[in-house]
Amino acid sequence: QVQVVESGGGSVQAGGSLRLSCTASGMTGLAFDDHFMGWFRQTPGEERVGISCINWRGDRTFYADSVKGRITISRDNAKTRLYLQMNGLKPADTAMYYCAASPYYDNEHQLCDLRGSSYRYWGQGTPVTVSS
Repeated sequence: QVQVVESGGGSVQAGGSLRLSCTASGMTGLAFDDHFMGWFRQTPGEERVGISCINWRGDRTFYADSVKGRITISRDNAKTRLYLQMNGLKPADTAMYYCAASPYYDNEHQLCDLRGSSYRYWGQGTPVTVSS
């Protein structure tokens, strides 16, 4: 059974930084680095929105315009970890943050994308609160 677990959320003041981490395991027949991965966020009453993703090799990344320049996604396949470094946080970044993964062959060009429907496996989320 696939398990995706996020960590690193918390409360910070505006302008602060956080680094979220995610690990995924239990992918039968495939390794961690056979998956493209993404970060999504959701606030109460709103739909979950993709903010960043990275392909299985780790050499292609994509960002939503709302976070571009403030957030960096990376992965360490040797440690089976996905990261999201968030700087210059704003109150509007307050949300539950989710990590998601899917096998590389689920993306036509072996890249990644920011659509939730593209991902098979999801974590339970880690909360981020940014106060002004």
